[in-house]
Amino acid sequence: MSDKLEKKEALLQERLDKLRSMEEEILKKEKALKDKERSRKQIVLRLAPSLWQELAAWAEQDFRSINGQIEYLLAECVKKRNNY
Repeated sequence: MSDKLEKKEALLQERLDKLRSMEEEILKKEKALKDKERSRKQIVLRLAPSLWQELAAWAEQDFRSINGQIEYLLAECVKKRNNY
């Protein structure tokens, strides 16, 4: 009887080790995706002064920087485009 229990315990331990290994791999991949998402690409953007002023006022109302506001607006536009 104890031999059967030992075999089952060994099998369960093997499965647990495999799950832990898979979990570690998933966490590594999630971290890599987050790190990639955090990196930012820089672009030069030329705006008319009146548009810049409108964006600056809007950003202030939303408690964002102008760059943050532009990024937010672009992300929203992309989301809408992808939903169509």
